[in-house]
Amino acid sequence: MGKNASPKPDNTPQTSSEVPFTTFIPLDGKSPVPSQFRTPGTFTITRLQSPAGLPDRITKLSPVPALLVSIALKSLPSSSYQVWTADKLIPTAIVHPFRSNVIDFDSQPRCWAGTAFDYVHYSVPRRGLDDIAEDLGFGRVNDYRLAVLEEDLVVAQITKSTLPFLGRSDRLSVLALDQFSLILGAHLIQRYGLLQKTARRSKGGLAPRQKRRASELLHENMHGRIRRSEVARECRLSVSHFARSFKTSFGISTHQWLIQHRWVRLRLGAAM
Repeated sequence: MGKNASPKPDNTPQTSSEVPFTTFIPLDGKSPVPSQFRTPGTFTITRLQSPAGLPDRITKLSPVPALLVSIALKSLPSSSYQVWTADKLIPTAIVHPFRSNVIDFDSQPRCWAGTAFDYVHYSVPRRGLDDIAEDLGFGRVNDYRLAVLEEDLVVAQITKSTLPFLGRSDRLSVLALDQFSLILGAHLIQRYGLLQKTARRSKGGLAPRQKRRASELLHENMHGRIRRSEVARECRLSVSHFARSFKTSFGISTHQWLIQHRWVRLRLGAAM
């Protein structure tokens, strides 16, 4: 790995820089470790694992305003873990499994682990968070609370759900990743966002035309590689508004809808 590194998606690259992806980066303890770790400008889930720790601290960078959510998969002694934000060392204790950090990329977070570690990092663009916050009726969230080694059961459960797919050939579909990004985004806003105002929240489902168009697009893309944002755009709704309205109308998420209809298609094929 060179001086600056960027995570690469599992398997074949996606066709658009806006597409979310997952990646698994196992460091071997022998190759040079980059001093800067650059994430793309989209929602990503990266598992970073090392059997030997880091020789020096790593600076984490994003090309767009975003939050960095990091969760430990194994414990680390307090003497072997350090975190900096805005060039200030943050006091830390023993790192217990599934403890989380939530840090704004604008503070140029840096970290160091002096022994073997295993972490999952989420890069969550602020643009997507702003859309979710507006649709939830919170208005724009200007700032988020810094959290280091916090016990967050929601982030822990999301991580446990995605972990089996990191590094595998049958990676999560973009619709599934969209679903995780919405769940995580809504949680980050409500738990860490410094909320200032509240607006009324719409609770209705899709209009008949929108419901029909969404069904058509999903039927045409049973492989699951269509973005939720594409379907939402066809329905002239924000992504989070569409996701909530779709679930109100169909009783399930778009990802669950695809799974059910794939199963029905397989059963019909087997019966023929």
